[in-house]
Amino acid sequence: MLLVGGIVGGKRYMEGAVMAIPVPRADTPEAVHAVIEDAFNRGDLDAFIAVHEADATVAVPPDGGVAHGLDAIRAATAPIFALRPQVTIRVHRKLQSGDLAVTRAYWELVGTASDRSLLHLSGHGTIVSRRRVDGTWGIVIDDPLSGIHEETGAIATGLTE
Repeated sequence: MLLVGGIVGGKRYMEGAVMAIPVPRADTPEAVHAVIEDAFNRGDLDAFIAVHEADATVAVPPDGGVAHGLDAIRAATAPIFALRPQVTIRVHRKLQSGDLAVTRAYWELVGTASDRSLLHLSGHGTIVSRRRVDGTWGIVIDDPLSGIHEETGAIATGLTE
């Protein structure tokens, strides 16, 4: 069965999926993190990009380089997705005012680097999200390195240039 993306029975599905694969929706600011976790764990760069607003800005681990706009975010994060890491995210704080929210979370990314060494990144990040017209939330600013002191950089092992 070929399913064109959409919502069926209250669940969102990937566009062009050969079989129905439920994709989490960001129905709350905290759910934005669940969408990110799911996208990484499935290796779905498109789902990761879809949860970002067109004018989003992201600090990209491990060095914190800044990417602005969907094309730049895709280009900056594609190498991480290519490593097929597994990600765990635990939200520990939310502040919300109307259609804007700030969430803080601990995240951990584990995989295998291109040289086959262990890749391990972790940190405390901050996301600013905005409620969309359809009621879901989209990322405006994502700084996964916001809890790490500038002088120490990302906690990382096994990274290669």
